[in-house]
Amino acid sequence: MSRLQSQRGFTLVEIAIVLVIIGLLLGGILKGQELITSARVRNIADQNSGIQAAYYGFIDRYRQVPGDWPKDAAAQAIPGVTSGGNGNGRLDKSSTEWEEPLALWEQLAKAGFIQGSYTGGTATPSSADTDKAPRNAFNGLMVLYRTTDYLPGPDESTPPAERLNLVLGKGIPVNVMRELDVKVDDGLPGTGVLRQAATSSAALGDAGMSSTTCVDSSKTPPIWDIAANEQLCNAVYLY
Repeated sequence: MSRLQSQRGFTLVEIAIVLVIIGLLLGGILKGQELITSARVRNIADQNSGIQAAYYGFIDRYRQVPGDWPKDAAAQAIPGVTSGGNGNGRLDKSSTEWEEPLALWEQLAKAGFIQGSYTGGTATPSSADTDKAPRNAFNGLMVLYRTTDYLPGPDESTPPAERLNLVLGKGIPVNVMRELDVKVDDGLPGTGVLRQAATSSAALGDAGMSSTTCVDSSKTPPIWDIAANEQLCNAVYLY
């Protein structure tokens, strides 16, 4: 028998088995990606819930707004506190935009309401400043502050009313942001308590902004633009 005659190809059964194996591998990869996305969504949602509980728990215990409480008075009640605000009852600009939101984390942590070791400050934190503020699952800076830096709803003016909100942190992929919005709110970036962050001129600068391509504003109402696959989205949770 010649060499050509002795050669044989794959049978239909063998090809089918290979295709099944490839399908199982691809299915496992996609399922793994879904699980990772869901875990990150839960992580951000849990961070928000924990911070909100800590903020109101602090007020209930001390009758003061964390971060806004002047440092000398706060230090008398909370050992080790080195930063604070102007004591006007609001998380807003003191000596700088960043003084009170950074003092907030130090006062919450040293009072035992959140985990971590924070030192306060007055300047915009850098990527290396891990002792200034918590980070989200994508290393974006989280900030609790009063601003108008969020997407207004259909019945709101531009800019919308100033409200206390938690900046969830830049660097969140748009598919994660939409899943988070569906989980904790209404799934839309311009209504409810979870809104897209400002896309320009935010009080907190780049840390408080989102990419313009995260949302498709041509739709009514605007939607998270999954097709754009933007990786630098940001949102605020309104308190």
